Amino acid sequence: MTQEKVIGILGGMGPEATLDLFRRIIHKTPAQIDQDHLRLIIDNNPKIPDRMAALLHGGESPVPALISTAQNLERAGADFIIIPCNTAHCYLGEMRKAVHIPIIDMIAETVARISERNVGLLATDGTIENGIYLSACRGKEITLLYPEDQKKMMTLIYKVKAGHMDCTLKGQMMSIVDGLLKQGAQAIIAGCTEISLVLQQGDFDVPLFDPLDLLAEKAIELADAA
Repeated sequence: MTQEKVIGILGGMGPEATLDLFRRIIHKTPAQIDQDHLRLIIDNNPKIPDRMAALLHGGESPVPALISTAQNLERAGADFIIIPCNTAHCYLGEMRKAVHIPIIDMIAETVARISERNVGLLATDGTIENGIYLSACRGKEITLLYPEDQKKMMTLIYKVKAGHMDCTLKGQMMSIVDGLLKQGAQAIIAGCTEISLVLQQGDFDVPLFDPLDLLAEKAIELADAA
């Protein structure tokens, strides 16, 4: 009998996104009874310093806390780690050096699924400025398009983080998507896990690449692998 692998979720950035990833893994796992589900270990650490502040404003580095949390998961018995935070992937190289188990690259997994040429990226300032999606697109014929009003995008992201999911929020986010579609976007990347909590496939006429969804699918695949 094949031994299933244990999934480690390095969470807390933010907690709602961590909960949503866990929920997606449960819903995507073909299970009839409790025992059919996969074992997960979650370290929900919202005390990890703000990634954006560190990347853009010289704030406290999140690396020590990210590494410590990853090591906690390794000691607890995780066979591999997934991170429901796009911006945290800016520090993926440093984290991988500090543990002996794989850390899955959500950015690479997302870009690998894209075949469209012009793709709109909804993301934090830190993710955009660091260029992790741009780097992942190298070697592929993908042109990334960015919102004309990135400041508004950031305001909406922080609204989600604060739990202010009012009835106008989705419409405001959709107006930013409309701007990207007018620029010629043939697909949209929900490049921030807070965006994944708001936008869904079918909200607009082009494909939505949701890294949280793709990460959940990859985690299930790896956990079930022989």
